[in-house]
Amino acid sequence: MSERGFARRDAVDRLERLVDTVEEERMPVPVREVWAVGDVALGLDPVERLDVYLTKDVLLRDDSDSSATDADAVADEYDVAGIGQSVRADWAADHPDAIRANANGHAAPEKCLAAHLLADDEPIHLEVCNASFEDNVTQRLRGAKLREDYTQLLDPRGVCLWADGTRSDEAFRKLRESELALPTLSSALEMLGLEDEEAETAAKELHAWREQQEGVTVRGDVV
Repeated sequence: MSERGFARRDAVDRLERLVDTVEEERMPVPVREVWAVGDVALGLDPVERLDVYLTKDVLLRDDSDSSATDADAVADEYDVAGIGQSVRADWAADHPDAIRANANGHAAPEKCLAAHLLADDEPIHLEVCNASFEDNVTQRLRGAKLREDYTQLLDPRGVCLWADGTRSDEAFRKLRESELALPTLSSALEMLGLEDEEAETAAKELHAWREQQEGVTVRGDVV
């Protein structure tokens, strides 16, 4: 990693380590999918920012061992609401340094995932949602058009690295060898139904937003 981001090989290595962590370690919430999005999927070198999408489950029932972890006690100890509701109580007890809250003082799963998986100074953007990547691309496009805020778009050019416990070695191979044939961002947005001029505008706004970001950034939503 350098001031310009990641060398391509290093970017793919970083993605592999991230998937290793998801596979091997207890996460604050269950993770179902890991996607690489945008520049790294295009074969660019260097990769100025690494974009990652995680599909997570909404924690309807904490599957922590209640005999070993008292969610209320953990919440009281760290003064964060939602332990055992938004994030797993046993994860919070084991990773107190990674507990993150939203502005209301409630545990924020997307921020907890970022704190667990990433270092603050890494040029990585993490998107977290309960919906799959492909479903959320269309949802976010619809919302961005309604609000006329294209910085809220998801770059639709993604490759699934891991899903429901299965790693795609072929996806990693294609990333390493730059074998993925993907269109420009504006062309990809046209394929999703934007008119050509609107697609160009949207692509420019999203690129401009990305260029302003530094270090780890994270965004979470619920569909």
